[in-house]
Amino acid sequence: MTRKRVCVFCGSAPGARAEYLEAARVLGAHLAHSGSTLVYGGGRTGLMGALADAALQAGGEVIGAMPKPLVDKEVAHTGLSRLHVVASMHERKALMADLADAFLALPGAFGTLDELCEILCWGQLGFHEKPVGLWNVGGYWEPLRALFDHATEEGFLKPQHRNIALIDDSLERLLQRMDEYQPVHLEKWWERR
Repeated sequence: MTRKRVCVFCGSAPGARAEYLEAARVLGAHLAHSGSTLVYGGGRTGLMGALADAALQAGGEVIGAMPKPLVDKEVAHTGLSRLHVVASMHERKALMADLADAFLALPGAFGTLDELCEILCWGQLGFHEKPVGLWNVGGYWEPLRALFDHATEEGFLKPQHRNIALIDDSLERLLQRMDEYQPVHLEKWWERR
C-alpha cells in the first residue's frame, strides 16, 4: 500500500481522557516523520486540532477540507498547508476520499462515525480499494468491533467484508496491517431466500 496521503477521521472534542489527545499528537508527528501528508476535516479544536498541530510542528504537509458554514463559525484551522472550503459535508467527504491513499480513525462521535462508516461501505461496494484502520486507543473502538462482529454473526455482513475494518491497539501494528492490506473482491449482495 502506498501511504502518501492518509485521511484521518477524529473528534473535534478532546475527549474525556488525556490519552486521546496524546494519540492524536503521536499520529500527526508520525505521519509527518514518515513523509505522509495528513488529510483531515480542517478543524482547529479537539483531536482534529492536536493532530494537525503535531503534523505541522513536525514539518508535515496538512490538507484540510471544511464546509463553508463551519469556516464561517471560525472553527477552521488557519495554519494548514492547504484548506479546501467546500459547500457541504457530502462534498467534504468526497474530496477527502479522493485525496487519500488510506484512512485511519481516532476516537470521535457522530461525525467520525459518519465518515468512517461511509468509507467502509464504499470499500465493501468496491468503490475504492484503500485500507481503513481504526486505532483502538484505550479500547475506544471495542463497542464498534462488537457491533461489526454481531452484524457478521447475524448474517448482515459477510466475514470477508468484516475484515475491511482493521482495528488494532498498536499504531505500529495497525500501520503495518494497513500496508499489507489486500482489497476484498467479493459481491456484497446476498442470495435471495
